[in-house]
Amino acid sequence: MKKNLLTLCLALALGVTAPLAVHAEQTISPANVSIAPTISTATLQQLPWQPLVPPATQDIKLTTASPQISQGNVEGAVAAFALPADRGSMEITLSSLVTDNQLFSPSVLVLDEQMRPAAYYPSSYFTYEKAGIMTSDRLQGVMKLTPALGQKQIYLLVYTTRDDLAKTTKLLDPAKAYAMGVGNAVPDIPDPIAKHAPTGNLRIKATAEQGLGNVMIGFIQSAPASAPVVVGSAVQPAPAAAPAPTKPAEPMLSETENYFNQAIKDAVKSGDVDKALKLLNEAEHLGSTSAQKTFIGSVKGKG
Repeated sequence: MKKNLLTLCLALALGVTAPLAVHAEQTISPANVSIAPTISTATLQQLPWQPLVPPATQDIKLTTASPQISQGNVEGAVAAFALPADRGSMEITLSSLVTDNQLFSPSVLVLDEQMRPAAYYPSSYFTYEKAGIMTSDRLQGVMKLTPALGQKQIYLLVYTTRDDLAKTTKLLDPAKAYAMGVGNAVPDIPDPIAKHAPTGNLRIKATAEQGLGNVMIGFIQSAPASAPVVVGSAVQPAPAAAPAPTKPAEPMLSETENYFNQAIKDAVKSGDVDKALKLLNEAEHLGSTSAQKTFIGSVKGKG
């Protein structure tokens, strides 16, 4: 074991450049939730949703004692996360680590605040990544999400399916990694095979994201269409005293209003939704009455 690890580390240090990972299908459209599995609302509401507030990294060990779902094609342990929806765009990196030649083949369903499916990442989206000096063999994928306005949180459910449990993943033999690294002939030896299991080890990393290509989660709205779904039990708070009346913000000057509206349009046009959201918040804080309408119109292509 130690020899294999040293061999692999040397190969990586020398620079293995062979294209080992099988890339996810280019035709995957996360926003196409029509092909996502159906999970009942009652089941979703009963899950223990773990808060995940960027920046954060969590290691999750899925066992037979973890929350389970057995509905339709969904089978096995699941990991459920609640992410803030009022902090702009996020980048989520999910890794499923190989342990003892077994791994959990993940699929991900992203839900909006009302627990409606908003994005779907099938198992084919998470591709094989060879072991590194500080990382093990794994399946990995990066998801870029932008929560729509009017939400407090969104949800991310990691699960596996009956179909994926019947499959395996081919790994890279350390001897081959070494040969590639030093430029030797790659030995004709079989690669290890990892069996897919209903349990496993996950690592999830959440960071703030301001790039392009994000998936919008939820409907754009000026206010929540209905009360958010309550996840888990909560202690009823004592009645709060009525807040003291606050002085309404003075109307914004037309020149300032026009400046913010144009800046919002430009940010949306360039694909920087996070910047547009920040401009919207600042404009409304200063008394703008048209910034939100401008933002919604721009996102819908009518700005």
